[in-house]
Amino acid sequence: MTPKLGYHERTMNIEELNEEQQHVVLHGDGPCLVLAGAGSGKTRTITYRVAYLLEQGIDPERILLVTFTNKASKEMMERVSSASGTGMKLPWAGTFHHIAYRILKKYAGLLGYQSNFTILDSADSLDILKLCLKVEGVNRNEKRFPSPKVLQSIISYARNAETTIADVLDLKHPNWLDIADTITRIAEEYRKRKLDANAMDFDDLLVNLYLLLLKEPAVKQKFANQFLYILVDEYQDTNKIQASIINQFAAVHHNVLVVGDDAQSIYSFRAADIQNILDFDAQYPGANIFRLETNYRSTPNILDVANDVIANNTRQHQKTLRSLKEAFMRPEVHAFADDREEAEFIAGQILQFRDEGVPLKHIAVLFRAAFHSQALEMELMKRDIPYDYRGGVRFFERSHIKDVLAYLRIVANKDDVVAWSRVLNMQVGLGPVTVEKIIGAIRQPARPAGGSDTVKNLQHIGASLPARAQVGWTDFLAVWQDVQASDQTVSGLIRSVAASKYAEYLENEQPDYRERLQDIEQLAVFGERATDLSTFLAEASMQESFQAAHTQGGDSDDEKVVLSTIHQAKGLEWEAVFIIGLAAGKFPHERSLRETNGLEEERRLFYVAVTRAKKYLYMTYPLLASFTSSLSGPSMFIEEIGRDLVHHEGFREETNIFDDPSDDVDDVVYEPDPDYGEALPKRRGLLKSIDEL
Repeated sequence: MTPKLGYHERTMNIEELNEEQQHVVLHGDGPCLVLAGAGSGKTRTITYRVAYLLEQGIDPERILLVTFTNKASKEMMERVSSASGTGMKLPWAGTFHHIAYRILKKYAGLLGYQSNFTILDSADSLDILKLCLKVEGVNRNEKRFPSPKVLQSIISYARNAETTIADVLDLKHPNWLDIADTITRIAEEYRKRKLDANAMDFDDLLVNLYLLLLKEPAVKQKFANQFLYILVDEYQDTNKIQASIINQFAAVHHNVLVVGDDAQSIYSFRAADIQNILDFDAQYPGANIFRLETNYRSTPNILDVANDVIANNTRQHQKTLRSLKEAFMRPEVHAFADDREEAEFIAGQILQFRDEGVPLKHIAVLFRAAFHSQALEMELMKRDIPYDYRGGVRFFERSHIKDVLAYLRIVANKDDVVAWSRVLNMQVGLGPVTVEKIIGAIRQPARPAGGSDTVKNLQHIGASLPARAQVGWTDFLAVWQDVQASDQTVSGLIRSVAASKYAEYLENEQPDYRERLQDIEQLAVFGERATDLSTFLAEASMQESFQAAHTQGGDSDDEKVVLSTIHQAKGLEWEAVFIIGLAAGKFPHERSLRETNGLEEERRLFYVAVTRAKKYLYMTYPLLASFTSSLSGPSMFIEEIGRDLVHHEGFREETNIFDDPSDDVDDVVYEPDPDYGEALPKRRGLLKSIDEL
């Protein structure tokens, strides 16, 4: 498209953009891939491109702008209106699901639906799946089987990734491969029931739109002709179906401009496919590739670290972020004896920042997985530092943590009716009435001599239960026997629950069961410091009460430091950022090393974390691995950072941390070995557990 004369005289001020952004705005015709690095102003670029098209006289009906959230769509429309000064609105701007709904409302009849179809929310979908389980003859009150919530996640992933149920099970739930056919039949029954009810879930909106475009050439041609210009935000997060829909819309004019950053593609667990952005120029031969590499967020010192690490990924579009800010302090790497010492340092540094005038809301602590935050949460509560937890529930409020604590509570106190109710109600076949009878039977016998509350023999209770309830009771006894057979230490009791049939229960009930088991292991690590069970339970209860009090206490977000998983932090920024738990085996997650392309996604996750920091960046790790009680080293990502780019605080590799305490260790600086990759296996083999030392 040739720019109309006099466009500089119109409302939009192109001079507000840098040269990279201007190129996109003025020359974004044809297939275009805009590689927008972190903090490079991609939203401004997209909105100015839309404003420019409107000022060139393009009919708003002929522009399709696709975003990933309603919030992003609203923000972009406000910016378009501001940039153009016209007040124009785009009729075809919104999320993939919003666009799909509009089209399907008109053409649903071609797919066997009526135009007044309803949209099912997550709860509605679960209700239908429960009916499908009954049709298949699955009675979860009599035997263990994936919950409707887990089935929902399996079916959804398969549809968005355009793969089979069996493939999803092989990837996420290999223990259930033997029932792949059953789950496939349930998925088919689920599809039929939705169609019979004239209803679609969120996945159906995308799948049915794609089917419509494939099966009805006239419909495809209509929209492919109508959409003269197509713009897609966050293209690295699209799944296969979403990319296929865009390809269908762009079939006539080929003016498709996608904006994203392959270095920030971190949602494969949601079926996002990085190949969509990596293969864009193969999908559209001759595509123009623009790079937005000017970063407005971070200091050059922080960007040097980000660039250095992400360069190790082989599957990527090369780009180098450049800062417009003045050089500042180098990011710091700190090694600590354990996660408790790590937490103490971070809490102290947060207080120091606050004293220096940095508001708590401008400080964030980021971590790979939720269980990494437990020690820090304890330390923040100890120092009365309020925090806002993003990406999940605070540690002691998580349901699986409460489950495990309930088992420990009945060990400590036979008469704890609330704890008994919790552990029994999660068993198959045990309803509220039966649970009340069991609790009554448990509390009837006289206490053993000495007043001990330990329950030594519960098998006799099962004889009076109906057949269906005996299944759940037997499952409970299996867990209980493992608990009784443990070493009776707090950590031993916790690990015995995690290794029992309770783990099977989690897999049946929760899509993220692996992460929940990691939380429980972190609870066991916390338990290793307890002097006795009663004290441990009292402290855990007080932590929960403290959290509840602060949640209800009316603290504004301005007064809270942010704790967040890295996934939840994407798109956000803070003045000061701490990335914790950067130890070998924790980040990158050890499971990623066994997954295809898993390591590269973990590195992208680290890159996202680094680029959230504007001015201060701290990377920390404990030398003592929580899970193995053995000495660990830093994450390989820390080792990949050039030695001159960060300031290391900790131990030199050759320093023995068990040397004479009179040695001056304050001035000792940890220096990574440039040959770490080759030397690592041998060095790890020499490390011994703390107990052996």
